[in-house]
Amino acid sequence: MDDSRAAIDFRNRYAAKTDHLVVGLMSGTSLDGVDAALVRIMTGADGAGSVSSVTLLHHSYIPYSEEMRALVATLCSPATARIDDLTYLHFGVSEWYAAAVDLVLRESGRRAAEIDAISMHGQTVWHAPQPRSFPGPNGAVSVKGTLQLGSSAVLRERTGIPVIADHRSRDMAAGGEGAPLAPYIDALLFGSPDAGVVVQNIGGIGNATIIPVGASNEGVFAFDTGPGNMVIDAVVAEGSKGALRFDEGGALAAAGEVSEAMVAELMADPYFARRPPKSTGREVYGTAFAVSLIAEAKRRGLSFEDRVATATAFTAESIAKAMRDFVLPTTPVSRLLAAGGGALNLSLLRMIGERLPPGIRIATTAAFGVPDQAREAMAFALIGHESLMGRPANLPAVTGARHAVVLGTLTL
Repeated sequence: MDDSRAAIDFRNRYAAKTDHLVVGLMSGTSLDGVDAALVRIMTGADGAGSVSSVTLLHHSYIPYSEEMRALVATLCSPATARIDDLTYLHFGVSEWYAAAVDLVLRESGRRAAEIDAISMHGQTVWHAPQPRSFPGPNGAVSVKGTLQLGSSAVLRERTGIPVIADHRSRDMAAGGEGAPLAPYIDALLFGSPDAGVVVQNIGGIGNATIIPVGASNEGVFAFDTGPGNMVIDAVVAEGSKGALRFDEGGALAAAGEVSEAMVAELMADPYFARRPPKSTGREVYGTAFAVSLIAEAKRRGLSFEDRVATATAFTAESIAKAMRDFVLPTTPVSRLLAAGGGALNLSLLRMIGERLPPGIRIATTAAFGVPDQAREAMAFALIGHESLMGRPANLPAVTGARHAVVLGTLTL
């Protein structure tokens, strides 16, 4: 965090308030666009400024253009990434973030002057949680890394609102995987005094937050389960020759037949056997993985619909296996709440239910008042708030960090 006099004064003014308006911005690994969540965060008069409520006031979404989506996709692969494109996108994606902020303010009837801060996640193009030996000044050092593009300076200039960004780096510097971070909000929004709950986000990547009965943040754990929509979307785009970007409602998967033999082979991927904490991303389940899967499915004679059904079942099995192996042996669960774009895929939700033990009710976060695509943007609004309050917002039991740390950097 910035310790300049201006930053200290800003954080002191922020912390003195009990009613905060924060815009959280999220653009995920599905590369589909930008979610903006205008959130009211109330803090109690307990002297500690503890969060008493988090309320979504409005959610807006701006889809990337096909040109923008294609450019981001090229930067997610070492085979196609160019340093000049990377540089321009780092600044250019913030024009999309500024437009998303403008949209959520217009739709909610708010003015920029009313907003205390913007908390920007950025666009992930590469996530490297597994350490690599790197030449350091005094010999080899072990290095992890993650790269979310988006210039907070550009966003600050376009909106006139202070911006807090780069939330994952400090957790990684403290030995964590920098992910998942969104679980920080889940216990507050979805915890239950009488039910164990899993919040299963299904964006480009799938990640699960496990909330034991009556748990506080200290009892919560989470991890990336593997691919979410990423592989399904790639199969749909290839099979439709680009006419479709995703399987709306799961209709294509419903019309196909699953190759369970192929699902079993895909599940031999060593990631699924790794114990949490763990995280993954497009660098593992991106273009190269999807191309290989499609080629093998065609070799086996699977039709387009069969390929979509099999990719969908693969995601479903990865989620269900994570539950069977790493959650249910220690934590009773009676409710799974799906979030993200995958929560709209009825075939995927049905397949997950079929692969879980009986007695686990499947619903969406929307049924509990949080729109499926707003959860992560809301989470980063809260993470930014906690950082401005000078409090850690990572969960070491989730990310594997050595200790809790204050996240993000502030641009005034």
